Amino acid sequence: MNKPHVRNLPWDELDKIMKELGEPAFRSRQLFQWIHQKGITSWEEMTDLPKKLRMWFAEHFSIEGLPVIRRLASRQDDTVKYLLRLPDGELVETVLMSYDPPEGKQRRTLCVSTQVGCPLKCAFCATGQSGFTRNLEVHEILGQVLAVNRDLVSAGQAPVSNLVFMGMGEPFLNYENLVQGIRLLHHPLGLNISWRRICVSTSGIVPGIYRLADEGMPLVLAVSLHAPNDELRSRLMPVNRRYPLEELVAACHYWVQRTNRRITFEYILLGGVNDSLAHAGELVGLLKGLLANVNLIPFNPVSDGPFVKPSRNKVMAFRQYLEDHGVTAVIREEKGGDIEAACGQLRRREMRG
Repeated sequence: MNKPHVRNLPWDELDKIMKELGEPAFRSRQLFQWIHQKGITSWEEMTDLPKKLRMWFAEHFSIEGLPVIRRLASRQDDTVKYLLRLPDGELVETVLMSYDPPEGKQRRTLCVSTQVGCPLKCAFCATGQSGFTRNLEVHEILGQVLAVNRDLVSAGQAPVSNLVFMGMGEPFLNYENLVQGIRLLHHPLGLNISWRRICVSTSGIVPGIYRLADEGMPLVLAVSLHAPNDELRSRLMPVNRRYPLEELVAACHYWVQRTNRRITFEYILLGGVNDSLAHAGELVGLLKGLLANVNLIPFNPVSDGPFVKPSRNKVMAFRQYLEDHGVTAVIREEKGGDIEAACGQLRRREMRG
């Protein structure tokens, strides 16, 4: 019988176990730090805990990490893609992006996956083309961050500073594990990652937006929009048939009202599909009165996909139209183009052999 993974336990459950074992309060803090801050993968590494306590946990809980199967480093920039193996043999991707802003400290952002594959079948997404297998457990979400941190620290580099839940899968279709994972990553005895350095991206699962707005976690919410009308969005993103734009925009207004936080819309520009000035005009109308900004993302081609990258002139004209009509828009810096950094592409190649 497989043992439960200790990183699946929230703080209060771990603390309760320690109290039932008769351990003093400081032991709970020590154990939590070993598990979540130092990210150990063996009970023997907990050198300041009594051997009897370590043996008890080894008997009742697993603490294994996620081994790195492949590591691809971009020659264009500092992007690194990791392919990790889960305990059941499934594969998951995570992508590290490093930024060196001229005005401040280097930022290391990790794009985290929440599912093996994805059930939403967005037309332009490599992950969706591979189908859906299962949700990730809490420890598998955390394990991506810890595996990358181990790699960074071993190279004498600073650990991950920012998290974006934009990897494989739809985060809100694994809601409970997502939220518990985020709370553990934010915990002051763990990695202590600030709320404002955590972004959750959704393809438009409306109930998830309402639920997250009420969680009391002032993080960043991003919505993958990619089309300004229902007809086009339903073709590109079948989820729109279940949650059309009117419902999605209403949920976004609720988010802003409840959290007083700006919302980010992700808009992949697909050459000849959604990149005209007419589309830009529709987008301006859709976002009217909403505290929001738009990230414009020139499409990163999937090798065997039907879509193409838009011209630079089209991208610039689209952005200028939004800005001229009062919508804050930025062209998101492309990272890792030479290693196909969009999540799902490396896993598909590995599965094909």
